[in-house]
Amino acid sequence: MPWLQLFADTTSGDAQAIENALLNAGAASVTFKEHIPFGHQEKPILEPSLGETPLWDHTRVVGLFDAGINTDTINWLLSEQCSHHNSLVLRWEQLEDKDWEREWMKNYHPIQCADNLWICPSWLEPPAPNAINILLDPGLAFGTGTHPTTFLCLQWLAGQQLDNQHVIDYGCGSGILGVAALLLGASSASGIDIDPQALIATQDNLQRNGLAANRFKVFLPKDRPLLSTHVLVANILAGPLVDLADDLISLLAPDGKICLSGILHHQAESVMQAYADRITFDPVTQKEEWVRLTGFKTSARINA
Repeated sequence: MPWLQLFADTTSGDAQAIENALLNAGAASVTFKEHIPFGHQEKPILEPSLGETPLWDHTRVVGLFDAGINTDTINWLLSEQCSHHNSLVLRWEQLEDKDWEREWMKNYHPIQCADNLWICPSWLEPPAPNAINILLDPGLAFGTGTHPTTFLCLQWLAGQQLDNQHVIDYGCGSGILGVAALLLGASSASGIDIDPQALIATQDNLQRNGLAANRFKVFLPKDRPLLSTHVLVANILAGPLVDLADDLISLLAPDGKICLSGILHHQAESVMQAYADRITFDPVTQKEEWVRLTGFKTSARINA
C-alpha cells in the first residue's frame, strides 16, 4: 500500500503538540527524529532518566499517512491545531512502496559473539550449524545482540564455566543473556525486568530456542522470590546499576561472578565505586564507547 510522509521540523517544546495534531489528523504513526539545521552538530541522547522521554532541541516529527488523503486538508488541520507554531515547516514526501517486513528483516544478520557462539535471526540458516546458535527475533524488548553492551555480555558468558549453574539475568529484556547461559550449559536461569513486555519476549525466545519454560523463570521486581546465584549479569544503564548495587550484590553468593554493562566508558569509575566494598573487579573491557565490568564477590566487606 502506498504511503505519504509529512515532515514537520520543530523544537523539543512543540514536538508533543505536533504529534497530537498529526494523530488527530489521521496519521497511522508518528516518529521523532533528530533534525540538524545547517551549522548545528548532532546531539545524541545516550541515557535518559527513568520515566523520561527526552527529545532533541531541533526535532523532526514524521507522520505517516495513507496516500489517498488530501494533503491540503491535513495542512489546514495542522495550521488550526498548531496555530501558535509560527515557525512550523511542513514537507510532504511519497514513501516508496515496498514489502516493509522483508526490508526490515534485511537489517539483521548472524553475529559471532565468541568462537562457538552465534546470534542468528530465526528466519536465516545458522552459518555455523554445529556452534551454539541463539535464535532470536528482534522485537519490542531490548537485546538483539547488535548493541555493543549485549555483545560484551554474551562474550563474557561464553568464557564462563556454566555447567549446572543457576544464572540471574537482571533487566532481562528479550531474555537473550539468560537464553545464552542455558545454551552454554547453565541448568536454570531467573530473569527480572520492570517491563511486562520483556517477560513475554523472554518466554517467546525460550520457545524459539527449544528450551523448557521452567528453566528460565521471569519476574517483575515486586514478584521476585528469594534468589541467590553464583553468576549474575545485568545489562541495564549506569544510573540504575548504581542505584541497584546493594540489591544486585545481595543476590550474589560469596565468590559469585558478576557482569555489568550498559555503561559508557566515562561512567565506569562511578559504577565501580558503588560496588567497590564487596566486588573485586577485573580490568575493564571496552567496545566502542561502551564498557563491561566483571568481577567476583568477596566473602567479607572490605574496610577502607
